[in-house]
Amino acid sequence: MKLDPFYLIVDSARWIERLVPLGVKLVQLRIKERSDEELRGDIRRAKAVCAAHRCQLVVNDYWRLAIEEACDFVHLGQEDLVGADLGAIRAAGLKLGVSTHDDKELETALAAAPDYVALGPIYPTILKQMKWAPQGLARLSTWRERVSPLPLVAIGGLNPERIDGVFAQGADSAAVVTDITLNADPEARTQEWIRMTAARR
Repeated sequence: MKLDPFYLIVDSARWIERLVPLGVKLVQLRIKERSDEELRGDIRRAKAVCAAHRCQLVVNDYWRLAIEEACDFVHLGQEDLVGADLGAIRAAGLKLGVSTHDDKELETALAAAPDYVALGPIYPTILKQMKWAPQGLARLSTWRERVSPLPLVAIGGLNPERIDGVFAQGADSAAVVTDITLNADPEARTQEWIRMTAARR
């Protein structure tokens, strides 16, 4: 499986409606603390936009809703992976991505037979409090060897100036959140990411 090198992560269908039409080809909908009804509504809106623009949609955490809404991808953190019905996810035809931060988590992730593995944070991140120190580029190279031939996603503190480094160390895709959503001009920043990763498509 091949992932687009630019992996946008946003927290609402509004962001997807705003940015996917610019040319985004891989986006994760990562919503926290909303009702199932609200989540379902956002997933449906996101699916419609992504279908219209040939963009792959990844639903974070909510694997049951992803199955019910006939999504293509679900991404699970380690805690969510423990309680997930992997058999049901596979039976529904969903592809699975898993987050990792250390060796033990990588072993857990690989045991789930994912379709891709994410490693982070590569650099310091302001997105959320992390108990892990920044992984650094060297860890990416190690993960590349250990997860091969699965796609490897780098996440955490990435910006256009840092993406050459993560790709050089073996990442297949660079995930970005705050570099775009907190930017003064998210549309222009998104277009910059698309331009800078276009040659890797």
